[in-house]
Amino acid sequence: MTDVLVAGGGLAGLVAARHLAEDGLDVTVFERESTVGGRVHTHREDGFIYDQGFQVVFDSYPAVERELDVDALDLRRFAPGATLARPGERSVIADPLRNPRTATQTVFNREITLGDKLHILRLRRELAGREEADIFDPAGPDRTIEAALADRGFSRAFGQRFVAPFYGGITLDRSLSTDARIFEYTFARLADGSAAVPADGMAAIPEQLARRAREAGARIETGATVESIETAGAGEAATTGEEVSVTVDGETITAGSVVVATDPETAADLTGVETPTEYRGCTTVYASLPSGTPLDTGKRLLLNVEDDRPNHVAPMSAVAPEYAPDGQQLLAATFLGVPAADDETLFEETKDTLSRWYPERSFADLEHRQTDRVPFAQIDQPPGFQSGLPDPDDPDGPVVLAGDYTRWSSIQSALESGRIAADRVTDAS
Repeated sequence: MTDVLVAGGGLAGLVAARHLAEDGLDVTVFERESTVGGRVHTHREDGFIYDQGFQVVFDSYPAVERELDVDALDLRRFAPGATLARPGERSVIADPLRNPRTATQTVFNREITLGDKLHILRLRRELAGREEADIFDPAGPDRTIEAALADRGFSRAFGQRFVAPFYGGITLDRSLSTDARIFEYTFARLADGSAAVPADGMAAIPEQLARRAREAGARIETGATVESIETAGAGEAATTGEEVSVTVDGETITAGSVVVATDPETAADLTGVETPTEYRGCTTVYASLPSGTPLDTGKRLLLNVEDDRPNHVAPMSAVAPEYAPDGQQLLAATFLGVPAADDETLFEETKDTLSRWYPERSFADLEHRQTDRVPFAQIDQPPGFQSGLPDPDDPDGPVVLAGDYTRWSSIQSALESGRIAADRVTDAS
C-alpha cells in the first residue's frame, strides 16, 4: 500500500509530493499528461521558447522564495512599469524609486495625472510590508479594483489607461471587476520584486519541482490518469486511518491518503466537492520579428491603452534573449478570453496594432509562430469570491484538495496550497 497518492503533477501536486516524501512517507504522483506542470507548460521549436500563454512568476512571492531554488531558475526580469501605447504615441510609466533614470519619463507622462502619480507613492507606503493573510483578511471590505482605486482618490483615467490593461494581464479582467485584494497583494509584491521568466521557459519551474520531489523519494508517473477515488464511508475525517481505493488507468491501488491536485473540474468529479465553475481564459499570439526592428520597450510590457485587441504585447526575447534564436525577437500578444476569430485573423490584428503604435517602423517581416488558446487560465474572482471556495479538507475520508482554486489564482497560491495539503496529510497521520 502507498502511504500517499497524489493525483496531478502540477505545481501544487509536486510541492505536496516533495514535502510528504521529506516527511518520510511513501509517495506516488500520477499525472495524466506526458509531462508535469499542469497549466505551466513550455514548447520549444526552431530556437524559440513558447510558454503556454503569457505567464510570469513574481520573484517576491513568499512561496516562490520558499519552495523554489530561484537562483537555479536563472530568472530574466521585466523592468518595472509599462509602456502605454496608442496609435502614433508611446509613453513610459515606471518606478523611479527603483530606477531613478526613469523619473523624467514617468513625471512627464501625459496619460497619468500628477495626482495619480502621488497616489501611487502613497499606495506603495500603505501596502509596504503587508502580508498575504493581512490583505486577504475576510473581515476586510469586499470591493472591486475599480472601487478600491476610487476610494483612494485615483482618477478614472488612471484606471482605464494603466490599471485596466496591466491587470488585464494579471487577472484576465480588463473591467476592473476583480476582487481588490488581488490588486493590492500583487501590487505590493511587484513593488518589492519583479515579474520574471526562467531563462529556459516557465516549464523550468515544474521541472525543478519534479526533480526535487524525486530527490526526496517521491515517484512520479506521467501518462497515468486517476479515474476514481473511493473511501469506505462518507463523512469520515482523515484522522480515522481509513484507506482509500484509487483507480488509475483501470488498476486499483490502495493508499493511506490522497492529495487531489488536479484542475477544479476533475477534482469535483473525483471527490464530489463543489469547485469553481466560472473561469477566465486567454489567447496568446506568438510572433517573430528580425532583431533589426527594435521596439525600444526597455524590457517593459506594451499596454494597449485603447482596447484589448490585443490587451498587451510582451517583448519576450528583449527580457529573455534565450526565447529567440540569433537575429530574431519573439513577441507575445495576449487577447483576453478565447476569441472566435481564427489564428490568422488574430495575428493580423496584432500586426495592425503594432503598425499603428509604431507608424515609423515596418512590420512586413512580422511572422506568425503559434497561437495558444487557454480556456481555463484562472478562476473568476469577483469581490468576496474566496467565501465560496472549497477547503482542502472538504472531501470525505483521508482525501485533501490542493490547487490555487482553493485560495486565489496565482503561482503563489498553487505552491502554498501544495504545502498546506501536505501538512493536512501529515497532521492526520
